[in-house]
Amino acid sequence: MAASPGTITNADSASGGGEDEGKHVKPFTPEKAKEIIMCLQQPAVFYNMVFDWPAQHWTAKHLSEVLHGKQIRFRMGTKSSDTAPQFETACNYVEATLEEFLSWNCDQSSISGAFRDYDHSKFWAYADYKYFVSLFEDKTDIFQDVIWSDFGFPGRNGQESTLWIGSLGAHTPCHLDTYGCNLVFQVQGRKRWHLFPPEDIPFLYPTRIPYEESSVFSKINVVNPDLKRFPQFRKARRHMVTLSPGQVLFVPRHWWHYVESIDPVTVSINSWIELEEDHQARVEEAITRMLVCALKTAENPHNTRAWLNPTELEETSHEVNCHYLNGAISAFFNHYGTSEVVETQALRTNREYTIKEELNVHNHVEVEQIGSHNLSSETVKQEAASPFGLDLVPVIPSSQEPSSARGGIFENDGEEFVSINGKSFGKLLNTKRQRMMSESENAVVEQVASDRTGALSQTFVSTDDLLDCLVNPQVTRIVAQLLIQGKSV
Repeated sequence: MAASPGTITNADSASGGGEDEGKHVKPFTPEKAKEIIMCLQQPAVFYNMVFDWPAQHWTAKHLSEVLHGKQIRFRMGTKSSDTAPQFETACNYVEATLEEFLSWNCDQSSISGAFRDYDHSKFWAYADYKYFVSLFEDKTDIFQDVIWSDFGFPGRNGQESTLWIGSLGAHTPCHLDTYGCNLVFQVQGRKRWHLFPPEDIPFLYPTRIPYEESSVFSKINVVNPDLKRFPQFRKARRHMVTLSPGQVLFVPRHWWHYVESIDPVTVSINSWIELEEDHQARVEEAITRMLVCALKTAENPHNTRAWLNPTELEETSHEVNCHYLNGAISAFFNHYGTSEVVETQALRTNREYTIKEELNVHNHVEVEQIGSHNLSSETVKQEAASPFGLDLVPVIPSSQEPSSARGGIFENDGEEFVSINGKSFGKLLNTKRQRMMSESENAVVEQVASDRTGALSQTFVSTDDLLDCLVNPQVTRIVAQLLIQGKSV
């Protein structure tokens, strides 16, 4: 059966995108891989970059033997078709070994222990956000099995990585990470990624409740959206890819993502790569933390579980949050120096909302078609300079329901995509990003008008409603810039 658009099959992975693994030659040098990661503004999948990593053999069974009965926290969610996201605050948690997880996952009806209250046909389990430094604290040699230096980050290995182990249906709700970009190595099983570009933020109805530092959640269950409640979501530009073992997904900064396990057992390893923009992002996060904690604690000082993500273990007092904010601002000035702040902010603001040059200009080639379908010589040069090919596959926009393949060409959202060995490449990857950014700005106003029209009788404003405005990422970005500029005078 032909693969749907954005789907990268096991056969593709096994074939190595046409590269002979026996040669043991990686398609990108570490320097070139880092250049791509630092410049590319579109999700993409790397092939043939990890075939010699010892971690490629880290199946759940292997890890259960390595960890020797170590207790791990699993998040338990329901296999439901609800339109509301399953946030972590609404899930149950169990402490269990990987052996117990694997036995339960075999659907043994007489299972005992931590999973005894969870019917395998109705629940999924997810050991997510497991930092290597905590999980393998007494086995630090294992850090060397993960070799992020192959992507141009010398010295980065498992010590800066996170492990994810899940059963069929396990997922993370749609969110964006405020810090860095992301590299994800799929080890066992397949995961389906639903991604949305940063400019789609008004269409995804962002919220900071539940609160987790560095995570902006969407109010929408993107695989089963309530379009009556969230009509602007129709305008969101979904990108989908199925990540298979041996592949590495690059997720650029601020791309929204919903990730689901589609095989009985999945194992992934990721590492968040720090970026220059993180210095201001930490100030924005400190502002968010202070406002969320102040208002939600005042509302109900004895029930933080209702709004604070279980991953947040730090104290939430106003004194601690003030210290955190001052620390973030001090770190910003220590990095840039006071004299550079105004110029740095201006450059960053301009860069945030314009098309990046470098590699990205070659990936989104817009061709004027005036009575002819012939590509100009300049376009040919740009396409030749594109980093995409058999070993780096872009994640392309997809329809809500992926189109079927016809004659080797995928049709998707009005664009044509060429299939090469089962992989789809943009013939004309015309994202019209400037136009869509303008649409996103207009959508903010439309969203408010739509909400108002649909709820004229619902005039009650909750604390969460207020926070959705006060700590909207677009608002905290402006507040952080004003705060930094005020302190630089």
